Amino acid sequence: MKRSWAAVVLGAGVLVLVVHSCTGASPVAPRPSPAARQPAAAAATLLAGMPAPLDPHDVYAATRPGLLSPATAGALPYVYVPHTLSNEVVVIDQRTFRVVRRFPAGNEVQHVVPSYDLRTLYAAADGSNTLLEIDPRTGKPGRTLPVTDPYNLYFTPDGRWAIDVAETKGRHAGGGDALIFYDPHRWTVHHRLATPACTGIDHMDFTADGRWALVSCEFSGRMLVLDVARQRVRQMIDLPGGRDGMPQDVKLSPDGRYFYIADMMADGVYQVDAATMRVLRLIPTGKGTHGLYVDRTSTRMFVTNRGEGTITVLDPATGDIRTKWHLPGGGSPDMGGLNADGTVLWLSGRYDGVVYAIRASDGHLLRKIPVGRGPHGLCVWPQPGRYSLGHTGVLR
Repeated sequence: MKRSWAAVVLGAGVLVLVVHSCTGASPVAPRPSPAARQPAAAAATLLAGMPAPLDPHDVYAATRPGLLSPATAGALPYVYVPHTLSNEVVVIDQRTFRVVRRFPAGNEVQHVVPSYDLRTLYAAADGSNTLLEIDPRTGKPGRTLPVTDPYNLYFTPDGRWAIDVAETKGRHAGGGDALIFYDPHRWTVHHRLATPACTGIDHMDFTADGRWALVSCEFSGRMLVLDVARQRVRQMIDLPGGRDGMPQDVKLSPDGRYFYIADMMADGVYQVDAATMRVLRLIPTGKGTHGLYVDRTSTRMFVTNRGEGTITVLDPATGDIRTKWHLPGGGSPDMGGLNADGTVLWLSGRYDGVVYAIRASDGHLLRKIPVGRGPHGLCVWPQPGRYSLGHTGVLR
């Protein structure tokens, strides 16, 4: 007999435990009617210290074209491409599509992450247990900070803590299967949350009210629900694919009603009710589904299918697929983001040593730029928004 997940009712801080017993895959709940769902966030329920949303029905309302923060003034229009194999960051000028700089950034550098205040970029290198500061006004590297096994990096919605996502391989350095909360100014450890039930801890996103985060467990086919204020695990969710699954990127829908979870082995995205944390359905998108990016109008979500060289475009309000773009000659689109005005989608070609610049209106490939071995979590900068939640540029 197999037990599935427990459901959490969020917003009021009430936990409701519902345990199912079944054989085979976990049950998939029916989709709720639109009338049963609520706006993105209510000010009374926000995580303390978190900025109130500009629009209670759209968490990305502050990321429209032209809404650049004063904190990004002087930032050069560059794309920062971390390389897991060549251990460097390659810098591309968005205007010319040319590589303008390369610099060493630590062993197995995975993602380039904008700071909460939008003033600094960090190259996260889990192989060397370091973050490398990058000045976006010059595109040049600065200080190297000792941080344990930073596969990925996020910031709590109130800006109080940096969350170092320490994946399994860092056990030799005291990391591995943990979320480590750092003071983002002094880079001292505040709290280490071990997550032994979440192997290959990986990507995350936050609910509209900032109280909860949904975190992917790449090597255990599960999701972790994090209580952000208390810095503790609230719940584990077994995905229907079980240990055969491989969840990757996580993204909240603009209205805050759904989480979408890219699963590389399920070849699609799971749609999850953000209020109850129940899996609603699997939406097939393509082989090797990996990255998720919401456009500047909050009406489209780009889904990268790394195993077949395609990008699926879906409606984040419903999960319905609109179209699918095919890269000429195939490829391995992975991680990236949109430029400031939302006209170009930049993606790393993980296994092809290139970066793709794609016209966001119709999927036309504008340029394929050779960059070297192992490009991964690239960051397009600057981007509109008031603050960064981390990763390759999740702004609100």
